[in-house]
Amino acid sequence: MEQPTATAQTRGPLRTEPVETVEWHTGGEPFRIVPQAPPAVTQPGLTVAERRTAAMASDEVQWTRALLCGEPRGHADMYGAFLVPPDDAGAHLGALFWHKDGFSTACGHGTIALGAWAVASGLVPASADGTTDVVIDVPSGRVTACVRTVGGRVADVTFINVPGYVHARGVEVPTSRGTVAVDIAFGGAMYAVLPAARFGLRVRPEDVPVLVAAGREIRDALNAAGSAGHPEDPRLSGVYGTVFTEEAGPPAHRPDGTRRLHHRNVTVFADGQVDRSPCGSGTAARVALLADARELRPGDELLHESVVGSVFHARIARLTTAHGLPAAVPAVTGTAYATGTCRFTVDPDDTLLPGFVLR
Repeated sequence: MEQPTATAQTRGPLRTEPVETVEWHTGGEPFRIVPQAPPAVTQPGLTVAERRTAAMASDEVQWTRALLCGEPRGHADMYGAFLVPPDDAGAHLGALFWHKDGFSTACGHGTIALGAWAVASGLVPASADGTTDVVIDVPSGRVTACVRTVGGRVADVTFINVPGYVHARGVEVPTSRGTVAVDIAFGGAMYAVLPAARFGLRVRPEDVPVLVAAGREIRDALNAAGSAGHPEDPRLSGVYGTVFTEEAGPPAHRPDGTRRLHHRNVTVFADGQVDRSPCGSGTAARVALLADARELRPGDELLHESVVGSVFHARIARLTTAHGLPAAVPAVTGTAYATGTCRFTVDPDDTLLPGFVLR
């Protein structure tokens, strides 16, 4: 059995004050919001991308992340964010996304949850009926959560991401189950994308353990080979996750000449975490690939279904270029719901601080 791990398990507590959180989920994927971030990432004068670098270098921030991700307060698939100041007054807030292994550069399901929370909490005023833009700075750039309200309640949120583009196609990756070809695309983070059928598998819960192992192999092999370098910002380099896909049915042709595609996916990100939602930034990467292949055109819709059956509705908001490459700005619509609030405490005599991860 794999041994429990924790970033700072042998250290005394690096903080003893309680940590207040607001709990949400988007499409079944948890999102733990921490309104009061550790001081190391809230100091003035930094961009959100620079705050991510500061977070990775800070013992206190890493300890707090491990406290909130690890058991007994979290679990191996926990996800959340520290709220931080935005880059400038053009955004409502900034977010540092985290998971059990570190800090990610983008998060679509988290952006959807943050938009819903910002409107539901009154942080960003909204009319009872209409759409309100919540602008958020994240490490990969500035994104927008378009929050639609009906009767004073949040109905859904459309996540407008940074431009996504194809990084490489047909990259051969050796694995323990044979060599497979994958495509690599950027959707705020780099993703390797391939049909699950290439491993003789399906996007279904019973195949998840094998998909996790395969996803980790693919990610590690590509990163060891340096296959996903960002053309301008090395902080955005490296494959973050592996997206396994399958078609749920043939495209549906609509009366106006557009099409509706229905695909399933499961995204294995970081070091073997499974996204319960259809994965917002992974969906953005998928939109970039489908747009590049002209399988998804402006006006078409992609129903992107997760391994637990939740669905994002994705489309091309506009075509553009990024780093001299054809790119697509995706619009991904989903729903998020509040699940509670927490006040996590730290007992300085606890010998398992900040926690552990058990697979």
